Amino acid sequence: MLVDSPPEQRAETAPAPPTRRAIRVLGLFASVALLVVVALASIAVGAKSLPLGDVWHGLFHDSGTYADVVVGDRISRTVLGLLAGAALGLSGAVLQALTRNPLADPGLLGINAGASAAVVTAITYFGVTSLSGYVWFAFAGAAVVGALVWFLGGSRGATPVRLALAGTAISAALYGYLQAVMIMDDAALSKMRFWTVGSLASATGSTITQVAPFFAVGTVVALLLARPLNAVAMGDDTARALGADLNRTRALAMLSATVLCGAATAACGPIVFVGLMVPHVVRSFTGPDLRWILPYATILSPVLLLGADVLGRLIARPAELQVGIVTAILGGPVFICLVRRRRTTQL
Repeated sequence: MLVDSPPEQRAETAPAPPTRRAIRVLGLFASVALLVVVALASIAVGAKSLPLGDVWHGLFHDSGTYADVVVGDRISRTVLGLLAGAALGLSGAVLQALTRNPLADPGLLGINAGASAAVVTAITYFGVTSLSGYVWFAFAGAAVVGALVWFLGGSRGATPVRLALAGTAISAALYGYLQAVMIMDDAALSKMRFWTVGSLASATGSTITQVAPFFAVGTVVALLLARPLNAVAMGDDTARALGADLNRTRALAMLSATVLCGAATAACGPIVFVGLMVPHVVRSFTGPDLRWILPYATILSPVLLLGADVLGRLIARPAELQVGIVTAILGGPVFICLVRRRRTTQL
């Protein structure tokens, strides 16, 4: 005859429900697995159809065949997509925390505009024609604009509103300059047309080597800012009460976002919506804690960028649609949904 255990004993022996932290950790592992799958798809699938056997051979052998060359180009393209996607998502999350605006993205502070204006200047007035030359001009332009926004935003007295207003004003001026130069110079327009769309197609090992150190430094600084930015997000008074150094945190956040977005824009051109969409979506299931938002954004942003790149290669075969166009097409409806959702929440 079976005897039921007392309720207290049954409660003690019952399995404990999974904690929210454990669920988040499992979600990170699942995100990494998804990233691996998308990266493999980026190498295996392209505008040029290759048998999987040739792709496998190209991964581990270099006999100089056409298939090996194509696979080598796809590997460089995938690595750059991983780095640029992570940089855009991470910089977007940092800027959203810095400006306390969940709809902010790297373009809000004029970083994309600074890089684009510098590249136009390099082409028109210095005769730069190679991607390796674009990288350094674009990064310099992003860095100068980042410093200018910080100065105009009040420097040590900078506030989220001042930074956003300064970035918007500088972006408008620079995009006006960009359009004027491109209209007056047909050669600049022809050369800039491909770069300004945003693409991973020109990825090379040299480009990756040049921008990788900036990705590494910006990523480390951004991830270390998770706890201070959590305090800043609560408001200036609360952050001071918690012992956060507002000026140092904002300066380092601006630095990391400028380095990350500047390097990504320099290597790929201005790619929109990645830095907006991914952090916002991540925040919907992690909550406002940046200690989780930043790692998730770092992993899932390359999933979006590489996925959009693969989609662009498939839908326009045997040609391809640049990834900047695909992310814009996908991002427009998502942005409208985010704005409507935010408006409904406020009401």
